[in-house]
Amino acid sequence: MNWDTLTLDCYGTLVDWETGITRAFASAAAKDGVELEPAAIMAAYREIEPRVQGVEYRRYREVLAETALGVAERLGWPLSAARAGFLADSLPDWPVFADTRAALQRLKPRLQLAILSNVDDDLLAATMQRIAVDFDWTVTAEQTRSYKPNHAHFQQTLDRMSDGGSRWLHAAQSYYHDIRPAGELGIPAVWVNRKNEERPPGPPPLQEVKNLGELADWLGV
Repeated sequence: MNWDTLTLDCYGTLVDWETGITRAFASAAAKDGVELEPAAIMAAYREIEPRVQGVEYRRYREVLAETALGVAERLGWPLSAARAGFLADSLPDWPVFADTRAALQRLKPRLQLAILSNVDDDLLAATMQRIAVDFDWTVTAEQTRSYKPNHAHFQQTLDRMSDGGSRWLHAAQSYYHDIRPAGELGIPAVWVNRKNEERPPGPPPLQEVKNLGELADWLGV
């Protein structure tokens, strides 16, 4: 099928959020003489962040601060609330995956590109400067006052499309935040399975790829 619009998740799909998060935790903890293992950081983070997001809408800076406090407590690091903003402050420096920019440059002449992200507008703007590829528009948690896997990002995107989204394709790394809710809404989605994970239960994606280069190849650009 010929697609007009490709929407993408950002953190985990375009940006190496795990490296960014673990580096930020390790650097901040080291100032207190505490050494944290990256695997332990991410295991705690994956459990705590969705729970924080699910309570009520708050800006992502607040979500990150509360998550940082929860992770620190879990790992035995006595982090004060006054210092919990380190994680949000680090976000603009989170590294872009090596394949991201080249693949987006291939896709841009052919498709309208947009980002659907669980983030604040200003934080995403800083990341987009690092990616250095122009996107046509964005949908953020700050705009929808909601976090994926809730459907608000996808519903707002549908509202933008005069054709009802019939030529819209979504691509993302997170099955939980993106692929499953897209499937629930009947939106074709490509799973960017960067970590070679086993597919969880739920609506299957239209296609599975290992990175954005494979996505561009599959789309024939």
